[in-house]
Amino acid sequence: MPQTLSNHYKKKGIILVIFLLTGLISFAQEKEKKSKPGKSFVTAPKTTADSKKEKKDTTTIKMHSPKIAATRSAILPGLGQAYNKKYWKIPIVYGALGATAVIFSYNRVNYNDTRFAYTVKYNMRVYGTDSALFSQIEPKLQPLTEESLRYYRDQFRKDIDYSVLFFIILWGFNVLDATVDAHLKSFDVSPNLSLRIKPGYSEMAGTNGISLVLNIGKNRSR
Repeated sequence: MPQTLSNHYKKKGIILVIFLLTGLISFAQEKEKKSKPGKSFVTAPKTTADSKKEKKDTTTIKMHSPKIAATRSAILPGLGQAYNKKYWKIPIVYGALGATAVIFSYNRVNYNDTRFAYTVKYNMRVYGTDSALFSQIEPKLQPLTEESLRYYRDQFRKDIDYSVLFFIILWGFNVLDATVDAHLKSFDVSPNLSLRIKPGYSEMAGTNGISLVLNIGKNRSR
């Protein structure tokens, strides 16, 4: 076992986590671009049915709670994304968390193996005991010295801590993502937020003609 084995796998784990996060951000941007319809500078007159639909959509948006999304994601990863109806993000969330869980499992197994091997060799040298347990040491660890085994044991123990830390950070990103998505649902992206050409009388200019109107928010009845 080369001395850089532990660091090698640690670097691979960190690179994997960064790659997953980068993919999540890139995929999210592409998804949002595709899901946003193009805006038209000329809109048709609104009907009563359109106004009712807009009121219903606005009510639904206001009822969408970022607090609920954050709480659900904190309890179970991906549940907040499901609440936001961003189902395509759920596999990415579990992929990132799963990668850190695999790294944690790998480091834990190797930590237990190196700790056992170090303990057996130490007891054999100092107390003259545990010689019967030497055959239970992993074959790849048997030729290593006590100093090397102690070094690997400590390195794998540190890597366990790192993998737990990354798992917690990714869990936090999962909660943050769900919260931000829930907040973005309250943004007005309805036809009320549009740029359109309106012929007729302009109150601002005080003349008849063609006006370029930018609507922001709800239309107020007169």
